Amino acid sequence: MSLWKLALPLLAAALLGSCDYSSADRCVSDYVGPPKEGLTCTPSAAGTTLPAGMSRQATSAPAPGPLRVSVCQAVLLALENNRSFNVDRYNPSIQRTNEQMQLAAFDPVLNASYSFGKTRVDHNGVSDSNSGSADIALTEFLPTGTNIALDLHNNFNSTDLVGDQLNTRIGLTVTQSLLRGYGLDVNLASLRQAQLGTRISEYVLRGQAETLVSDVETAYWNYALTQRQIQIQEEGLKVAEQQLSETQERINVGTVAEVELAAPQAQVAIQRESLINARSAAEVARLQLLRLMSPGDGSMFDRQVILTDIPEAPGVRLDPVENHIAVAELFRPDMNEARLQVKSGELQVVKTRNGLLPVLDAFVTLGKTGYSESLGGTFKDLVNQSSFDVQGGLSFQYPIGNRGPRAANLAAVLSKQQMEESLKNLQQSVELDVRNAYIELLRTREQVAATAVTRKAQEAVYRTEAEKLAVGKNTSFQVAQAQRDLVTAQINEIAAVVQHLKSFTDLYRLEGSLLERRGVLAPGRQPAGPLIVEQETTVRPPCPAPPLPQG
Repeated sequence: MSLWKLALPLLAAALLGSCDYSSADRCVSDYVGPPKEGLTCTPSAAGTTLPAGMSRQATSAPAPGPLRVSVCQAVLLALENNRSFNVDRYNPSIQRTNEQMQLAAFDPVLNASYSFGKTRVDHNGVSDSNSGSADIALTEFLPTGTNIALDLHNNFNSTDLVGDQLNTRIGLTVTQSLLRGYGLDVNLASLRQAQLGTRISEYVLRGQAETLVSDVETAYWNYALTQRQIQIQEEGLKVAEQQLSETQERINVGTVAEVELAAPQAQVAIQRESLINARSAAEVARLQLLRLMSPGDGSMFDRQVILTDIPEAPGVRLDPVENHIAVAELFRPDMNEARLQVKSGELQVVKTRNGLLPVLDAFVTLGKTGYSESLGGTFKDLVNQSSFDVQGGLSFQYPIGNRGPRAANLAAVLSKQQMEESLKNLQQSVELDVRNAYIELLRTREQVAATAVTRKAQEAVYRTEAEKLAVGKNTSFQVAQAQRDLVTAQINEIAAVVQHLKSFTDLYRLEGSLLERRGVLAPGRQPAGPLIVEQETTVRPPCPAPPLPQG
């Protein structure tokens, strides 16, 4: 009985203990949106200045009719309702089920079987015999490479000559891998890869959320630009029509020749053509913004959109470009995804390297059998008798040449090296993206100032030409040309402001800080770090927001 006293604690620990290896170092759920405690769009760290005119008040479900939205409200509507993004939301949850599939390898397995047979022998008389067997086994595989099996087996035989004979045996078998399949590293590698796959899907979702936010802000400012273009073209058309009317009056009184009527007539036609194009562009921009926000059912495309934010150039001090590059290397979702791919490749090397080893398993079996003419008697004999059986040994297996495992290991090593080179290439591409976006931001900032100067100069030119025409020292053609230049300068100025706003959005997206700067929570907030697979028993504090550079 001493062997059983040693075996029972091991059996209880293996089969009754429920081990959970699925816990990962995650600080947020799959939720994407503003902080749940208050639906407000608030910067989360120093240096997260939003462009001027950016509203921070979230929106509730939109009411029917015209839709009044700020940039922030448009972003929140899109994060909540965008159909394409709602499809992407499922990916982390689907990927997380793979963790449970890998955990299933360590779940206890219950097996049961029962059989019954009857035999009749007709030889110098009829003899009947009945036989049956029942088996119940509970097995579990541990991450250490240990297989534990508890088996309860009963045999039943009944003949006309001998009567009933039953035996019940209980056995415990422990098999430990000594080479291939030994240790936590190799046996938890697939689970850790599944956990990495979940974290990768979270970074992918974060990247998709940043792309959506960027698309919404771009569509919002594009629509604002087209609306302002309509206003400029309408004002230009009124001025052109007024100029045409004044020229017609001068012709009627004989102060100018009739040939002077051609220039203002052409200007009116040009302004009407431009106004038609501006209204068409505004309609396309409205539909694109509605598609991204998806505020309601299929009739949403008939809704009018009223923008509450006016395009204004933000007065933000820019940090050195190196600060933005450093942020991108830490927070770009694709950078973190690539790092986790390298870690997954390292785990694959661990698995295939272990596969190079031969199979060498040690096993020990403890058993005890009870005999009787009844089922209850077998259990009583099982407890009362001191008899037992013990068996142990080793098993060995090794394929000559071992070519399959060697090829698998070589493929894993090469794939890992390829992933490392891909990560280096991505780092270079990310730095180039950020530098290009930073240059574009500087260009648009200077362009805003330059176009403002040009517009003021064209206003002065137009006033001068109009005054000269009033005193008969100019022609209507020169006035019409000055007006066209003024309209072009006004459109270029607002276009430069909008492009400057979009360049901020583009830089923030390329450095991976757009969601943080807009106060939006999303998975993948923390840079990729060590993977934790032990059981977590404490609640983690909220993840601190990282400091971000200005501009």
